[in-house]
Amino acid sequence: MDLELSEEQAAVRALAASFTDREIVPHATAWDRAESVDRTIVRRLGEVGFLGLTVPEEYGGSGGDHLAYCLVLEELGRGDSAVRGIVSVSLGLVAKSVNAFGTEEQKRHWLPRLTSGEALGCFALTEPGTGSDAANLTTRAVRDGADWLISGGKTFITNGTWADVALVFARTGEPGHRGITAFLVPTGLPGFTRTEIHGKLGLRGQATAELTFDGVRVPDSARLGELGKGFTVAMAALAKGRMSVAAGCVGIARACLDAAVRYAGEREQFGAPIASHQLVQQLLAGIAVDVEAARLLTWKVADHIERGLPFATESSVAKLFASEAAVRAANNALQVFGGYGFVDEYPVGKYLRDARVMTLYEGTSQIHQLLIGRALTGVSAF
Repeated sequence: MDLELSEEQAAVRALAASFTDREIVPHATAWDRAESVDRTIVRRLGEVGFLGLTVPEEYGGSGGDHLAYCLVLEELGRGDSAVRGIVSVSLGLVAKSVNAFGTEEQKRHWLPRLTSGEALGCFALTEPGTGSDAANLTTRAVRDGADWLISGGKTFITNGTWADVALVFARTGEPGHRGITAFLVPTGLPGFTRTEIHGKLGLRGQATAELTFDGVRVPDSARLGELGKGFTVAMAALAKGRMSVAAGCVGIARACLDAAVRYAGEREQFGAPIASHQLVQQLLAGIAVDVEAARLLTWKVADHIERGLPFATESSVAKLFASEAAVRAANNALQVFGGYGFVDEYPVGKYLRDARVMTLYEGTSQIHQLLIGRALTGVSAF
């Protein structure tokens, strides 16, 4: 059950659904097994405008509102969360940050390339020693004349080995969040190395990397936003990014529901399709309720953004609920499939593996509970 969509939003959703069914679903299992999505998908995402949603057309974007963006991310998440992650990061975290905080020169240089798929971005915040405690990152940028020298390391960086530009957060001043600055760093610079992380539980097709900076030199014109205001850039990006994750989780839960309903109608036990068994229907009903609730919470965030209302807490609520709902949906779907759900001939095992990481990145479920608790009480537990 959906709220009424505009004609444009309905058209975008239909385009995303057909794109996903044609370009992603037939390949998702093979990409998962190979631990690599076919990189040509990036250019195709750009061609249909999915890498430019909400970015102004004057910078090469495809415009549209944040609800249309959520509709696309849901469909991509339904097909393969590894592909959804490409868009969430390159567009949702990097391109949108350039659009929000960049100089005119930075926008003209990077946005047309990012929105077309000619270039890909990665969001370099997480470090080996600072995940949830991002304000205490140790990567450092030191002034050297008119330039900056960046040294340090990042980990679990989506798009890391594919990206042409990294949005890097580095310490330029005092300890804590006030001493962090953001930089747009081309990945081909001397001293910039990256190593792909293999053997992941889920999102296997996604290019996830460790990044190392050994005196990487960038001009001051590479700085995104004000000196010492990088943490503001990061938190602004993540507040919207969590909506992207939530939308993708709705897609995973939908895929679980579709697969489980279809299988329950085909599989027979005790002389009848298992869809006729009460406890199987209970499992299906649980998934369906989670899909509807997660979708509406996600759409609420998009609505707040469009109306200029505060949305950070709403984004935490949506991300927390939708990520946990995706895990429940995948568990329930696997239970419907029984032993067949345990082999990758069927998709539900992949859905479970992909859903599980959603409760970890862009804020763990526990971090979001604390953010929501702070909003309710005015007392910080950090």
